[in-house]
Amino acid sequence: MANTACACHILVKTKEEAEKIKQQLDKGADFAKLAKKHSTCPSGKKGGDLGEFRRGEMVKAFDDVVFKKEVLKVHGPVKTQFGFHLIRTIYRS
Repeated sequence: MANTACACHILVKTKEEAEKIKQQLDKGADFAKLAKKHSTCPSGKKGGDLGEFRRGEMVKAFDDVVFKKEVLKVHGPVKTQFGFHLIRTIYRS
């Protein structure tokens, strides 16, 4: 079982906004550009890059996606107390 992962995310306030962005991503839009434009998380400035982190460092709903769902695919919207995330896991180790 993987204990560390690297992921990018886009954090927005509403599910509707997250779904609109996901539609753009599904059509091939650039994840980093959309993160810079829309994400309310400070990581947005880095294209949504959260770097490497350990299992349990993120909130459970986020962790569940990063450590259990398909890598290099955009998942979401995922609701947390921060808002709605679109999450792309880069790798797990």
